[in-house]
Amino acid sequence: MSLRDFRRHVGRLAVVGFAGTSVPDDLRRLVAEFDLGGVIYFRRNVESPRQVAELSREVTALARDWPLWISVDQEGGRVARLREPFTEWPPAITLGRSGSDELAARFARALAAELRAVGINLDYAPVLDVHTNPSNPVIGDRALAEDARLAARLGAILIGNLQGSGVTACGKHFPGHGDTSVDSHEALPVLEHERPRFEQVEFVPFIRAIEAGVRTIMTAHVLAPALDDEHIASFSHRIVDGLLKNTLGFPGVVISDDLGMKAVSATHSPGEAATAAIAAGCDVVLLCNHTIDEQVEALEALIRAAESGLIPQARIDDAMRRQHDAKLSLLDAHRLEPVSIDVVGCIEHRTVAAEMATWV
Repeated sequence: MSLRDFRRHVGRLAVVGFAGTSVPDDLRRLVAEFDLGGVIYFRRNVESPRQVAELSREVTALARDWPLWISVDQEGGRVARLREPFTEWPPAITLGRSGSDELAARFARALAAELRAVGINLDYAPVLDVHTNPSNPVIGDRALAEDARLAARLGAILIGNLQGSGVTACGKHFPGHGDTSVDSHEALPVLEHERPRFEQVEFVPFIRAIEAGVRTIMTAHVLAPALDDEHIASFSHRIVDGLLKNTLGFPGVVISDDLGMKAVSATHSPGEAATAAIAAGCDVVLLCNHTIDEQVEALEALIRAAESGLIPQARIDDAMRRQHDAKLSLLDAHRLEPVSIDVVGCIEHRTVAAEMATWV
C-alpha cells in the first residue's frame, strides 16, 4: 500500500468504541476521513437484541472496500456486554471444572448463534490465560482452567466451534495474564517468570489455539522481563513480531488490548501508544473509550509515523494483508444459514447455561 493510500485507509488499523445505541455522526465522519477496521460494542451501546441488530446493519453500511469487524467482549460471567434477554453465561472456569469437551462445544455454538443473530462477527474470546494465581484481580474465573493443557484443549474447542459457526474468535491475552497480581486496567503488571516457565505454562494454550486456526490474538499490557526487559508486550517487537508471529508461527491478526487502559495511558498519549503497538507488530489497535479527538490523534500519529519511516512500509503491508486475509472469513460467514433473532435467550441456550452453572 502506498503512503497516499495509507493516509486514506489508516483507520483500518483501528477498532473503535463510541457512545449511543445508533451510529453517531462523529463516527461517520471518522470513517469518511480515515476508513475503519471495525467497532466494539459495550453495554452503553445495547438496549435490546433488535436494536443491536439494527446498529450492526448501520455499522455494516459504513464499510468501504473491506467488511468491518463488529466486535464485543462476550466471555460469560463478569465480562459480558450482552445481558438479558440474551443468554447470561456463567464464567469460563465452569467449563474447566466440568472437563467436558461436549459442553464447551455446545456453549460456543450457542454463543456464536446469538452473536450472529445481532450482526456481531468478532468475539474477544476465549481467554487463554492460565489461572495460576488465585489472587489475580482481573483474570480469575474468566480463565478456562488452572491447568495449561486443559485450558489449551478447551480453548481450541471454543475456537473451532465459534469460527465454525461464523464468528471470529480472539485468544487473549498474549504472552499471558493469568499469574499477575495487578489489573492492567489500573497499573502495569510485571511477570517475573523465566522463559522456560512461559514455555511450559503460559504459551501452551496459545500454541494450541494457533494450531486450531484462531484468526486473532490479543496482546496483554504486561511487562515480562525474561521476554523483553524494556517494553510491555503490546509494544514489544521482540514479543509480538519475534515470538508470536515468527517463533510460534501465528499467521493471523494481532490486536492490542485497549490502549486506554492505565498500564498504557499513564505513560503514553493515544498517538504514542498506537504508533508503538503497530510498530511492534500489532495489526489492529483497540481504542475503546477514547474520545473522537483522541481516536483522530491516534490515526494521525500513525500517518506521521509511516511518513517518517518510524513504521516501515513492510510493517504496514503486513498488517493490511493479515487483516484482509482474516476478513475473508467474514465473507464465508455470509454464506452460512442466517440466524433468526429468536434464538436469543432461547430455551436450548439457557439449558446449556444452566449445565455450566452447576460447576460454579
